[in-house]
Amino acid sequence: MGRAIGIDLGTTYSAVAILQEDGKPAILPNIEGQNITPSVVLFPDAASGSDEPLVGDMAKHSAATAPLDVVQFVKRQMGDPNWRFESANGHSYTAEEVSAVILKKLKNDAEIALGQPITDAVITVPAYFDDARRTATRQAGQIAGLNVLRVLNEPTAAAMSYGLSQKKNGTVLVYDLGGGTFDVTIMDINNGEFDVLATDGNRNLGGFDFDNRIAEYVFEQIKEQGIERDVRTDDALVAEIREKSEIAKKSLTTVAQATIMLTVDGKHVRIRITRDEFESRTEDLLNTTKELVEDAMESAGKSWSDIDHLLLVGGSTRMPMVRKMMSTLSGKDPELNVNPDEAVAMGAAIQAYISANEQSDEAGDSGVQAIVGGELMTINVSDVTSQALGVVLLNERDQDENFVVIPKNAKIPTKGEQHARTVVDQQSCILVRVTQGEDSDVRYVTEIGSKEIPIPSYPKGAPFTVAYAYDIDQTVYVELYDETAHNIVGKFEIDRIMNMSEEEVQNAMRRISQMDIL
Repeated sequence: MGRAIGIDLGTTYSAVAILQEDGKPAILPNIEGQNITPSVVLFPDAASGSDEPLVGDMAKHSAATAPLDVVQFVKRQMGDPNWRFESANGHSYTAEEVSAVILKKLKNDAEIALGQPITDAVITVPAYFDDARRTATRQAGQIAGLNVLRVLNEPTAAAMSYGLSQKKNGTVLVYDLGGGTFDVTIMDINNGEFDVLATDGNRNLGGFDFDNRIAEYVFEQIKEQGIERDVRTDDALVAEIREKSEIAKKSLTTVAQATIMLTVDGKHVRIRITRDEFESRTEDLLNTTKELVEDAMESAGKSWSDIDHLLLVGGSTRMPMVRKMMSTLSGKDPELNVNPDEAVAMGAAIQAYISANEQSDEAGDSGVQAIVGGELMTINVSDVTSQALGVVLLNERDQDENFVVIPKNAKIPTKGEQHARTVVDQQSCILVRVTQGEDSDVRYVTEIGSKEIPIPSYPKGAPFTVAYAYDIDQTVYVELYDETAHNIVGKFEIDRIMNMSEEEVQNAMRRISQMDIL
């Protein structure tokens, strides 16, 4: 039997960890000896003499010389059925397939590090990922040849690593600012019990967006130094600027000023940016995370005096302004013994061990027993809904409106219901449209499933109830109850939303399995 690993599949960097025999999680280095691997793929063109993808540092550095052959930030495209990467060698790849290439590289490197096969994995996702993106992540793992035991929320993974490895209890706030996403989660930890109270986030806000603000500054400075053409149309130069902007951002973590050197149209350009300038240009991004933190605190019903531990995870939390803001807000210093790059992967490794060794008939509500840190512990994780579930009905003005049935941050498993009515005499059916999102405007929510349910003929205004049940596997069970006849007239369930069919997944598995990924 192969080993089970934990994978932090990040927007910009990924990491792999395993629970060692002594019960302590440890990061598995890649074949280059690094603890983190850039989540970047290079698909070489036909002229290179190879069509094998390259993943990691070399692919990342190739972005400046071969920008059209390099895929970055694919995590932001997960769950999008319309996105494709068209390689120069004529192949088209979904976001799931590109992610699978990254995952296969991580799997291969882990097998080399361990000297044995890898069969199972827990893969982490942002807490604010919806069902389509979670399913896409699971399918990416399947395409990579992994049995995905569970898709685990990143903040929960970080808290598990912290709470179990360091034997910490209390109320924890996890501020997770990664390369492409932001999450905040508040949970109670009590001797292996992890009770998530609230979560919030933005799947399109991360370190990448902070890098972009430096890149925009660079574009401005290039123009001010006498280069009139629009350099944004130069793909290779833009890629170089983005790479050097990321380096400058990291430098500003420890120094007050960074310099970016470029050659544009044969002219040497030197651009200086100060930490103050950087922080001024990104203040709105930081404030967005602040607002989401405050919303989560309100949802959890907590004040800052209730927070015992402050965890900052994700490489972007190294920015001094993040630490300053969170220390000012909370009145507490962040935990310094948590590696922002590794905490999520190590928590995933703990969950991987638990999931691989649990017996389905023993798991139940009492939790799962596992040896962590040399001690036998009972571990139980309770989570909340990251997205509201609603139903589209006609309102009093006979207009489509989204009505929330199960609110965001409700404990899982959970139930909810919404009253409905017939809108015409002798109506023969009711169309139940299930949504994700809180907005009452149907344009700003996502419809995740629907079904037309036949009903008896009643006069206009006959009462019905739409009832939802939401389980730990994120399946939505829907019932339509006839209030007149006092019986259920129809039911259906909405399982995981899949962008790729099972046949497409199998075809992708065959294609990716034949690749010699470097």
